[in-house]
Amino acid sequence: MVLLAALLCNGAINHGYKGIIMTYTVNPIGFVRSCFKEKFAIPRQPLLAPAAQGSIELLPPYDHPDACAGLEKVSHIWVIFLFHQTLENTPRLKVRPPRLGGNKSIGVFASRATHRPNGIGQSAVRLDRVEAGRLWISGIDLLDGTPVLDIKPYVPYADSLPHAQNALAEYAPELIDVNWPAAALQQAQQHEQRLQQPLIALIEQCLAQDPRPAYQQPTAERIYGVVFYDVQVRWRYVTLEHIEVVEVCTV
Repeated sequence: MVLLAALLCNGAINHGYKGIIMTYTVNPIGFVRSCFKEKFAIPRQPLLAPAAQGSIELLPPYDHPDACAGLEKVSHIWVIFLFHQTLENTPRLKVRPPRLGGNKSIGVFASRATHRPNGIGQSAVRLDRVEAGRLWISGIDLLDGTPVLDIKPYVPYADSLPHAQNALAEYAPELIDVNWPAAALQQAQQHEQRLQQPLIALIEQCLAQDPRPAYQQPTAERIYGVVFYDVQVRWRYVTLEHIEVVEVCTV
């Protein structure tokens, strides 16, 4: 059970409608099982890494086939979830989005930062397969263990707004080069075969997004690392526009 009032609002919403104090309780309908085991290097938006795969394990009573009847006709879904690792008692009115370099503050409602007033996020992801009690999804930006609050079908004619504007994030970030020395590529190929997952594509797509904090100026000697599935991936920045994978090994 997720207690929005207790966990997110510190007991109550202080300014309710017509002076009424309101509290809400919501229950997760499922949990995400994801290739991402830590927050670092998760794409900052959904669908930027198509090889990022996972599933939603539905909880009773939503694990009954009736709850997903008709969903097989849908290619994409909205996942409404809880940023369970960044819940805070003190509201943030301004945040520092990575997209703006991590040094410029804007209003929380002008960003998609994980520090939300009620800790709620939403992602549009590809729905690959529907099974009893489980939805297989890809293009995810969701941490393993994320509580899911709701699922809704993506409706192209209503949800796609080709004339919408956002001057703060007008274009997708420019990708950087990811280079594979022979030894690291061989390691990745072995783990990809063992996992039966597109590990190499996942590594390339995530690292090409440049996961480091924008304010950092890494030296070529500094080694970064992250865990995908049960695999530790290490890399370095040859230049700010060029990543070299150093090692891919079991955790």
